[in-house]
Amino acid sequence: MRRAIELAKKGGGFVHPNPLVGCVVVKDGEIVAEGYHEKYGEFHAERNALLRCQSDTKGASLYVTLEPCCHYGKTPPCTEIIIEKGIKKVFVGILDPNPLVAGKGVNILQDAGIEVEVGLCEDEIRELNKVFLKYITTKRPYVIMKTAMTLDGKIAAHTGDSRWVTSDESRKMVHELRSELSGVIVGIGTVLADDPMLNVRLEGNPHQPIRIVVDSKLRIPIDSKLVKTAKEYRTIVATIKRDDCRDARPCVSTDIEILECKSNNGHVDINDLMKKIGAMGIDSLLLEGGGTLNAAFLEAGCVDEVWAFIAPKIIGGEDAKTPVSGKGFDKMSDAIQLQNIDIQNINGDVLIKGKICSRE
Repeated sequence: MRRAIELAKKGGGFVHPNPLVGCVVVKDGEIVAEGYHEKYGEFHAERNALLRCQSDTKGASLYVTLEPCCHYGKTPPCTEIIIEKGIKKVFVGILDPNPLVAGKGVNILQDAGIEVEVGLCEDEIRELNKVFLKYITTKRPYVIMKTAMTLDGKIAAHTGDSRWVTSDESRKMVHELRSELSGVIVGIGTVLADDPMLNVRLEGNPHQPIRIVVDSKLRIPIDSKLVKTAKEYRTIVATIKRDDCRDARPCVSTDIEILECKSNNGHVDINDLMKKIGAMGIDSLLLEGGGTLNAAFLEAGCVDEVWAFIAPKIIGGEDAKTPVSGKGFDKMSDAIQLQNIDIQNINGDVLIKGKICSRE
């Protein structure tokens, strides 16, 4: 199963909004076939493994990270080929919460006389598929808030200069994270201050995330890098409905997708934005906003996980910006807490990762 997990990871960035799934076929104590879900719309892990197998699979065991599908979609059901190939026993990491599956795949296999065991490496597989598990049950994207700050909590100097807070290695890790998620989202303040590209700059042919800008009054400059490269990289500008934004320009660029959202005191309503983005099939976002957008997401309860890079630098400045602005909480006891903390040293930078604790 651990080998199946490693195979599943290879689909990162290419299977959204489907899950990451790996499969291993074992016969007489030897691995005879492997496969994983490689790209959205293409065959699933089980079918890839079994179709590529050069050996007779009758009586073999199959290990798969997620319950085999049992319905026709873009590809045929995986339960069919498992039965056809004479598999004797199936080990399933976790059940699929998709209402179209949700235990039905296991039942079909058992009805065909195949022994099924569920619950191997569950914690690792749930972490691997945290995006899918949230999206399939809520239709809202999984959001990771990334911040990069100095030791004294500044994301830029008082002059606005922010290049670069962290090391090359830390920035490379951020590009890797971008390539694994469906989209990257920033506020108009970040666009005006930094004129970012928000693409993935890694060797090879990495997945490029959808670029999303929260821009309530459509102030995005026509000559910004985002607008100029919108033909190459899908770009969405989220704004408020025209009735709430009378001075907005009717169109920024024919290459830009305009997404109108409800207004919350003259600003894009974050919960409405998440609902609309989820309806577009965007299952995950890397939030790389400044303090204003980060605060808005946190206040709306729309952040699932935090990656905080801390550089061993002190820049000072009473007016220097911090990762989260807004009014803030009145008491320390009201602070948003993280759990499942992981701490890494990235060439001198410290990376703290954690999941947002429920505030219910």
